[in-house]
Amino acid sequence: MKAHDGMYIGGAWRPAAGTDTIAVVNPADEQVIAHVPAGTAEDVDAAVRAARAAFPGWAATPPAGRAARIGALRDVLAARADEIAETVTAELGAPLKLSQTVHAGLPVMVAGSYAELAASYAFEERHGNSTVFLEPVGVVGAITPWNYPLHQIVAKVAPALAAGCTVVLKPAEDTPLTAQLFAEAVEEAGLPAGVFNLVTGLGPVAGQALAEHEDVDLVSFTGSTAVGRRIGALAGGAVKRVALELGGKSANVILPGADLAKAVSVGVANVMSNSGQTCSAWTRMLVDADRYEEAVALAAEAVAKYVPGERVGPLVNARQRARVRGYIERGIEEGARVVAGGPEAPLPTGYYVSPTVFADVTPEMTIAREEIFGPVVSILKYEDEADALRIANDTVYGLAGAVWAADDAEAVAFARRMDTGQVDINGGRFNPLAPFGGYKQSGVGRELGAHGLAEYLQTKSLQF
Repeated sequence: MKAHDGMYIGGAWRPAAGTDTIAVVNPADEQVIAHVPAGTAEDVDAAVRAARAAFPGWAATPPAGRAARIGALRDVLAARADEIAETVTAELGAPLKLSQTVHAGLPVMVAGSYAELAASYAFEERHGNSTVFLEPVGVVGAITPWNYPLHQIVAKVAPALAAGCTVVLKPAEDTPLTAQLFAEAVEEAGLPAGVFNLVTGLGPVAGQALAEHEDVDLVSFTGSTAVGRRIGALAGGAVKRVALELGGKSANVILPGADLAKAVSVGVANVMSNSGQTCSAWTRMLVDADRYEEAVALAAEAVAKYVPGERVGPLVNARQRARVRGYIERGIEEGARVVAGGPEAPLPTGYYVSPTVFADVTPEMTIAREEIFGPVVSILKYEDEADALRIANDTVYGLAGAVWAADDAEAVAFARRMDTGQVDINGGRFNPLAPFGGYKQSGVGRELGAHGLAEYLQTKSLQF
């Protein structure tokens, strides 16, 4: 696609207020592929004013009408799936097959789910002598990350639109081309002018201006816990609604009766997907002492299939590559055993990191406690089920996880005691209607399904 040199505001592409630009780099070959405008507070203000002007009309649109527009948006995204996949591969570095199935395919599924929910959701309830109306919050400031550039946009914009809100999007500076493609799709789908607006730019400039803007009613942010804290503080100071999907350090708990080979294989695949750049990745594999060395050998065998440049793409930029390699070096320094991979660059060009498996990892090690956000698996040993639960919950995060057991009932009993927002049971499949979000420092609020829609609604009750 051809990059736009302006912002999408009020239903049209318009010049940016300033002249600064952001270079978009292909992380596979380190070449600049485009430039986009570096938005300013002035651009953000124009976008918020457009969203505010469009809000009354969109909020008054019957749910069936909103559903029809979201359905049209889904259809455009589906029709342009190949272009979307190629764009994500170019600016994120994901292997094309992954871009086709996940980065382009998943948002179509999520958009479709909100087209259906917008038409069927109960925006009015009756409780005794009271009628309760669920009304749109207002103008939403959506700040999205680079790791799933289109999915994260759709996971915020689709429910906001279904609720009757209008949106200003500030996408990650590493992957703005996918966001521009989404704006084109919005226009092609026929959404009214100002209902969706796009400002590209840097987080500390455009992102902060959006989070601070007095006419933004809700800030929805996905990204690091550190930035989430700052946005939460800004929103709290203004008594403004906030939804935060932050970091994770999820546990993949393999109980003694589980199918070990399957649990290890699926667990490794979960971390290697998207080059480990997934906040819900099961980066801590917990195995009982009796089967520990067998699990280590299986993990080393499984990870060998993930060849950099083929099944595993690069990390998004040089800074992220250095960060992940630094964690690998720290793991070695603290006494963990490398059974696959390591800090050495696997390819001479591109921001690649070797898929790495650590054994002999203990809960106090840095690699077991901090979010690495790369293709790195740490295998920890537990003595009994109580010890496994203690290790799984011994983290400031609580976003996701997995439990494997001889039967679902045993896995569910363990999962119910985990301090985390979403748990896969014996390899459970993704469900776009299931809420996604975290406990503790993994965030506030939920995305996807009816729970995700509810984040963009406020209640009004009338008593008769």
